[in-house]
Formats: sequence, structure tokens, C-alpha cells
Amino acid sequence: MDFPELRARTRGFTLGVPGRFAVSGDGRQVLFTRSRAGDDPIACLWAYDVGTQRERLLLDPAALAVDESALPAAELRRRERLRQVGGGVTAFATDATQSVVALALGGQLVVVEPAAGTARVLPTAGGVVDPRPDPSGRLVGYLSGGALHVIGIDGAGARTLAEPDGPAVTYGLAEHVAAESMHRTRGWWWAPEGRRVAVARVDESQVEIWHIANLADPLAEPVALRYPGAGTTNADVSLHVIDLDGGRVEIDWDRRAHEYLAEVVWDRTGLTIAVQNRAQTGVRVLRADPETGVTAVEHEQHDPAWVNLMPGTPARTSTGALIWTEDHEDTRHLLVGGERVTPPGLQVQAVLAVDGDAVLFAAATEPTQRHVWLWTADAGPRCLTDAAGVHDGQRAGGTTVLASRSATEPGTRVTVQPGGPIVSHALTAPVTPAFDLFAAGELGLRTAVLLPTGHRPGDRLPVLLDPYGGPGAQKVVAAQHAYLTSQWFADQGFAVVVVDGRGTPGRGPRWEKTVHGDFGAAAVEDQIIGLRAAADRHPDLDLDRVGIRGWSYGGYLAARAVLRRPDVFHAAVAGAPVTDQRLYDTHWQERFLGHPDEHAARYDADSLLADAPALRRPLLLVHGLLDDNVHPAHTLLLSTALLAAGRPHQVLTLPTSSHMLNGADAALVLHAEHEFLRDALRPEVRASVS
Repeated sequence: MDFPELRARTRGFTLGVPGRFAVSGDGRQVLFTRSRAGDDPIACLWAYDVGTQRERLLLDPAALAVDESALPAAELRRRERLRQVGGGVTAFATDATQSVVALALGGQLVVVEPAAGTARVLPTAGGVVDPRPDPSGRLVGYLSGGALHVIGIDGAGARTLAEPDGPAVTYGLAEHVAAESMHRTRGWWWAPEGRRVAVARVDESQVEIWHIANLADPLAEPVALRYPGAGTTNADVSLHVIDLDGGRVEIDWDRRAHEYLAEVVWDRTGLTIAVQNRAQTGVRVLRADPETGVTAVEHEQHDPAWVNLMPGTPARTSTGALIWTEDHEDTRHLLVGGERVTPPGLQVQAVLAVDGDAVLFAAATEPTQRHVWLWTADAGPRCLTDAAGVHDGQRAGGTTVLASRSATEPGTRVTVQPGGPIVSHALTAPVTPAFDLFAAGELGLRTAVLLPTGHRPGDRLPVLLDPYGGPGAQKVVAAQHAYLTSQWFADQGFAVVVVDGRGTPGRGPRWEKTVHGDFGAAAVEDQIIGLRAAADRHPDLDLDRVGIRGWSYGGYLAARAVLRRPDVFHAAVAGAPVTDQRLYDTHWQERFLGHPDEHAARYDADSLLADAPALRRPLLLVHGLLDDNVHPAHTLLLSTALLAAGRPHQVLTLPTSSHMLNGADAALVLHAEHEFLRDALRPEVRASVS
């Protein structure tokens, strides 16, 4: 099996990798998911005993004979927002002691009791989404049909706590922009005593309705999607505390001034919410009284560009100290109790866990790396990972789980401290990335170059830029796994160059906010800077044959590059590109470009439809027709404009794929891209290169 097919079959070599870790409060047990093999898409639930360093299977979905072919629409949207691939146990939640685990399989509610090793399906009101046990392990709450329900773990006492009170109202589900752009993928939370819940009421009646059609099935009804395009009305989101006997209190804050509910935390120190204004220039952290609904401002931040919403915040230590982040000068610091506890230059990337009064967080001084740090009041911050790479973690009860991808080893290594390794069943990719990592130009653009395996100096190579290149994601990292596809393209006869330009994460707030008001011009310029620096280091790069490929923002960047700089870029593959900036969601677009009624020129400058007559290089557009993130209209509008201008181009539509390509389409697209770039740039692959 060649690389594209194996990559698709293994979901990017992620199947069989342990993930979704939950550590028990006493630190003695780690629950996690993992499929049985590197090409098995069905994840099972496992338990790892920290003391004995042994693991045991808690739930194999096959044993329950649950049909996963008919998932609730809300579950499909949840997985799409989280970019979850594979099936089986894709998420789970536990009570405070891990005596009960709740999860959804094929829309059914499954309860697992790890100590007894039992699993059973509970009766429900319909297809289940986001089930969660209460902290005491007596009840399980779940979402179905836009309503919030609870049931005893013995299957008794079923009741509905909140149900839709309007045709476009749901309870407990995160609205599109919260899940896609704000890191908030849930919409309801148990109180620590298990007698009440906080639940978001989402009214989308004023949100525009877009449609997604399955053109491969003329009998299928189009899906109506509530999608808030830039400048349009957002969902009306409120928060309510509901007790098990039906009592209800609305949490009160100025929702006109701060319409985004960014996060909710309810622990033993109280109910905390974070809210953000529409312009994203201000965030307030509020203490909320669940008895009265009254809120008080505990912390507030402002920034003339935008205030970042950091994953894992707000949070609190066991003594109630607020955990947040602050951008000060050119560093994103960790705040604990209002004090900066990390030094200048250490860029905090996420809060991973809070264990009593200790804070586990991700941070680095070098943007190509991500390390796991632990802060305590006594010792301050200390790094728990030392190997160059990208590391993540989870912690509770003094036990830490580390998941590491390094520059020198393939795949992901998972270790428990104290304890030992958790085995990965992932398959090894048939390519071995060898990348030259360096800082390009005066800006120090982090850049990677990959050459064909066995390349002989003196053989001229066409160049393929392979970026994401924009805000929200990095591609240039010190981890082999990040370059598997890039190395495969290199082995087809290209020199592959990957550049992280201005606006990409990991280099501090000043770097990220250089793209405020225009997130396209600098991105193209930075690709050119990285390209020329790569050619200086590797003289075999042929700058008369330069292509660029990308997906999502990377697709936009590829299309913009070939349309506006054909003197540099000679061919482009643009996958799922945003071509009209007004047709992407409010929270993401307005963060960078402002409101289109106030900054129309910014939206026009960063949109691509008017550039269609300028195309004079080969361009391949690729789009999944079920994409509910970047609507297929983006590609179709650009293609229409190109046709009207008489500019030849190619379009590959994928009738059954969303923003995440399904397995077969993922392989097909790689082959199509290779054939297109081969014809456009004429690489010569030596017979000895596999």
C-alpha cells in the first residue's frame, strides 16, 4: 500500500495512538482511548493502573453491537468542530472518583463502571450527545433533541431539565462560533454537589440559514445550517442554573456589551464565567452567584487588536486563585491570582490541567517547540519535558501523563509519571522525514526544507511550498510527524519548503497581532522570504519552478499567492479556501478584520474574487461539498469568476467530504495534487527513490 492510501487508512497515522487522557483525583488510574491496531478506526476505552503499570480494556464498542452509522446531527457537528477522526469511543466523561464513565456510542448512552468492569446501555429520550455523570456518580446528564435530560446510573428517575422553548432554541449545545473559534465545545456543566447544572440556552432564530446539499443524492434534503457570516447576527446565548427539582435562575451580565460566552467553570470555589465583546477587544471574568444570578467582575482585559482566549482558561486552584493569561509587552504570561508567574520570553500556549494548587501548562521559548511545564507556588515554573519536540499533558493527584512527538523519533510516545509508558499501536509511516529547520530573514521566519530521499547535490529540483501560514496553527515544528506528507511530496521529486509567517502562534502576542487589519499580504510576503532563504541554503532549488499547496487558510494563501504573485509562484493547489472574507464566521473574521460595515476595504483587500482576471498560472481548486466550516460556495464563487474572466483552471469537488476529508477522498486528493503539480512543474523522480 502506498503512502496516500496508508495515510488515509490510518487517519494520518493517528489510529492506535493513546489519547483523551483522564487521570483520577487520587492519581492512581488513567483512563484513555485507543484502537486495537493502527488501521482500526474504532477506539476502545482503557484503564491504566499507575501502581502496577498495567492496562486493561474497559469497553470495546463491538461488544455492545451498537450501530454507529446513524449518529445524531449534533454529534456529527461536534466531531467536525473538534476535527475528530475515527469512531467508537470519541469522548467520555467521569465522576470525581472515576467510579462511573459516561459516553455516547451510535447515539446511545453507555455507562461503564471501571471497578466492576461492566458496561450497559441506558434508555434515553433519543440520540445522545455529550453525556456526563454528576460529580457524585449518581446521575448522568445528556443532550438529545436540543434538550438537557438526566437519568440515574441504574436507568431510573429519568427527567428533562430544559427543553427548547422556540423553533431555533437548544440547550447545552455549543453554538458554531464557540466550538469553531472560541475553544468552547460544550454548553452545560454540573455543579460540584451534583444537585444543579449550568446550561447555555442558544437562540439561533436571528442567525442566517445556509444550506449544505449532498449533490451525490438528489433525493436527500439539503441540511439547513445556522451560520453567522461576518457582520451578521450571532446566536443569542444566555446561561441558566437549573436544579433537579425544576428551579431556575438566569445568570445576569450585560449581554449586549459582551455577547460571547467564552467559557464556564463550576468547581468547589464557585461559578466562574468569561465573556467577550463582539469586537473581541475586551474580556471579563465574572464571579456568578448561582442562587441569585448576580455577577461581579473579578478580572478584565483590553487590547486594541484583540484579547486572546486561551485554551484551559479561566480555571482555579483549589484555594480559588484565578488562573488566566496576560499579554505583557511581547510575552504571553501565566497569571495565578492576578500575578505573573512565568518569565519574559516564555510564551504560554495553553493551560492543560489544574491539580490542587499546581498548574500544568504548555509553553516554549522557541516557537518550533512546545513543552509541558508545572507551576507551583513553592517551586515556580519548571519544565517537565526536555527533548526537542511537541509535547502535551494531563495531570491529577500528582500523576502526569505526557504525550510527546519528537524531532528524532516517529510517532507519539506516551508516558505516565510516576509509572511508565502506555503502548501505541500506530503504524509507522513508510517515509522518514529529514528536515532542515532554520530561521529565515530578518524576521526569523521559522522554515523547514525537505529534499528527496537520496537526493544528489547538483540535481535541480522544482519547489513546493507546503504552508498553513496563518493565524491559528503552526506547521514548522520540531516533530517528525508534522512532515510526513511533505516528505512524501519531496520523494516525488520536489524540494518542499514549509514557512510559518507573521500571525502564526507560538511567537508571542506582538507577532500574532501584526496581521490585524490584513491577514493576507504579510502571509504571501513571508512565504517568498522563506522560499528565497531556503534557496540560499540549498542551491538545487529551482526558483523558476515553484508551486504552493494548502488547505483551509493554507488554501486561501495558495490561491492568493498564485493570483497576486505569479512572478514567484508558477502553480497552486487551493483546498477549501476562503475566497470571500464576508462568507466566514463572525468570531474568526472580525477578530482580524473588524466588522465589515466599518472596515469594508479590509474585507475587499483580503478577498480573492476580484483577482480572477489576473490568473495566468495553473490553479487546482479542491473542496468537499459537505463542508460546513468553509462553505463550498467559496470555491464555486472563485471558479465562476475565473470562468467569467476566461481564465482556465481545474476544480475537484468531493461530494461526500466535509472540511475533514474522508478516508478515500484523502488519498484521492493527494494523488490528484501530485499529478497536477507534476504536470505543472515537471519534477524528475530518480528510479531509486520509492
